[in-house]
Amino acid sequence: MIVECDHCHARYHYDEARFAGRPAKKLRCSKCRAIFEVVNTRAFEAQPALKARPSPDETAIRRPGERSKPTPRPDRAAAPLKLPSDLKLSLAVIAGPDAGRIYAIDKPRVLIGREDVDFVLEDPEVSRQHAAIEVAEERVTLVDLGSSNGTLMGEAPVSEAALENQGEFTIGGSTIMLIVTPAG
Repeated sequence: MIVECDHCHARYHYDEARFAGRPAKKLRCSKCRAIFEVVNTRAFEAQPALKARPSPDETAIRRPGERSKPTPRPDRAAAPLKLPSDLKLSLAVIAGPDAGRIYAIDKPRVLIGREDVDFVLEDPEVSRQHAAIEVAEERVTLVDLGSSNGTLMGEAPVSEAALENQGEFTIGGSTIMLIVTPAG
């Protein structure tokens, strides 16, 4: 199949077997370095349609071309945002331009991005306000803020997903890990 970069319109031959059953893959254009998504049209023919709005406990998978938007969770009133008193939470950049940086989470909602955020990344593929980490006691949630390049867990785009200790997510060209340790 022939794929085309959305940004510079360079064309590439892409082997459909590389989808490995996934509905889409993100590729980096070797000409302009932009990230663009390639859709596996055969996967959509064989699968039932995705739900438009996932439940709060599901990982939300975006359809190709659809921008993610944070969806309000009904349980937010029941579980207000609050840091746990017995745990210390940190974010560690394990790959990308800021690899090695560690950010201690000191409030229940932390914004991540390039500008006007709590945790600033020097990654040109990260949106100004790309994602948020929300902490409600021992539940940590990753929320995409409608970013241009999306937020990934593994290779799956997410709009909102639960994060566990040592859970990794990717924004732009940066991979970040949540680290939970006992407070002390």
